[in-house]
Amino acid sequence: MYSTFTSFLQMSRASYLVYYFNHITNASQWERPVGSGDGSGEPDKVRCSHLLVKHNQSRRPSSWREENITRSKEEALDLIQKYIEQIKSGEQEFEALASQFSDCSSARNGGDLGPFGRGQMQKPFEDASFALKVGDMSGPVFTDSGVHIILRTG
Repeated sequence: MYSTFTSFLQMSRASYLVYYFNHITNASQWERPVGSGDGSGEPDKVRCSHLLVKHNQSRRPSSWREENITRSKEEALDLIQKYIEQIKSGEQEFEALASQFSDCSSARNGGDLGPFGRGQMQKPFEDASFALKVGDMSGPVFTDSGVHIILRTG
């Protein structure tokens, strides 16, 4: 299912801003791709699942999985990239990886955060979530909590 995505949200390593990457054409752009919306405008709320990997610079470097998280930001990004590749290849399902490896308590729900509106999440997470179409998955998204993969489910 995930192999049919055209554009993935990515995070610039230099500026930590979200951009779009089309894996078919290998083109990247800052603006949301034309035709990626559903024509009804932006929704008031979205529903997403996520997989969070915390690191030693996270605002709270502990989780249900690990009392004291010591991995670096680069190690967290490497783990996220590995999970993205496993999902894209069909080797693993998003929900299974989130349940097992997410450092968020939402792991018990397969990463499901339920519906949320603007202003309820950290800005980079919110921007990435609202920019995705239902069924699309982001690339790495950096917040004060750590590094995320976001799957828009509604």
